[in-house]
Amino acid sequence: MTLIVNGEKIEDSVIRQEVERLRPDYERVFEGQDPAEQKSQLFDWSRENVIERVLISQYAAANCKRVSEAEVESTFAEAKKQYEAEGRLPKELSGEDVRMMKENIELQLRVEKLLRDVCERVGEPSKEAVLKFYEENRGQFKSPEQVRVGHIVKHTDWQTDEAAAFSIMRKAEDELKAGVVFETLAAKYSDCPENGGDLGYITRGQMVEEFEDVVFNLGVQEVSGIFHTRFGFHIAKVYDRKVGAVCDLEEVRASIVNELKEQRRRKAVDDFIDELRSGAKIEEI
Repeated sequence: MTLIVNGEKIEDSVIRQEVERLRPDYERVFEGQDPAEQKSQLFDWSRENVIERVLISQYAAANCKRVSEAEVESTFAEAKKQYEAEGRLPKELSGEDVRMMKENIELQLRVEKLLRDVCERVGEPSKEAVLKFYEENRGQFKSPEQVRVGHIVKHTDWQTDEAAAFSIMRKAEDELKAGVVFETLAAKYSDCPENGGDLGYITRGQMVEEFEDVVFNLGVQEVSGIFHTRFGFHIAKVYDRKVGAVCDLEEVRASIVNELKEQRRRKAVDDFIDELRSGAKIEEI
């Protein structure tokens, strides 16, 4: 089956290439989908992508000002260098090959400028729109829980005598129970003695899970017993805790404005493509 868009014939191989380009991400997102349905939908999406690209290219070729030769030459030189580095460029390029590459580059630059122009028509979101987005999405603006933690650590690996490392940690624990200051013992025994073992504030996901499971369940000024992670033996102390809270609007206003503008840019492009499709003649033969 051959696709014809406004009289331009699109070879089936172009759609197959798009299928292969989309396949890795598509199969990851729709992993549990029925294989037959997955194959059909992937083909449909690829076909639609190709149609949209053709329509935009046709519009740019017919309506957009040509790009300067200097800009084409500069982009061609950069592309040639990249393709050579990736081993994707034939050793010998004919004059016709170079001409076609430069024509494709010139058209692609026109397309890029066209889409930028479409997106630049998007204005700034109103204060009301920003506030509405903030109220409807407060959960995503919540700062994570943090703890300020210090630790005494003896690292272990295949070269380390674990029994000896644990023995040193027992000495540190005994001295803690006898009243010696935690930071003093960190400087004396720890493999990371800097700042008295103080790691500063951490959030979940920064450290290994075994470490976080302990420190996020300690109270302020509480010291743990000896525990083990994949890095060795630890004793931890929590100095402070910051409970997660929703950020003030002013703290996140800039990110909301950027998100709303991006949404509007995507919609502007979608609307532009819909307009092109509404007047297009698309056939399959």
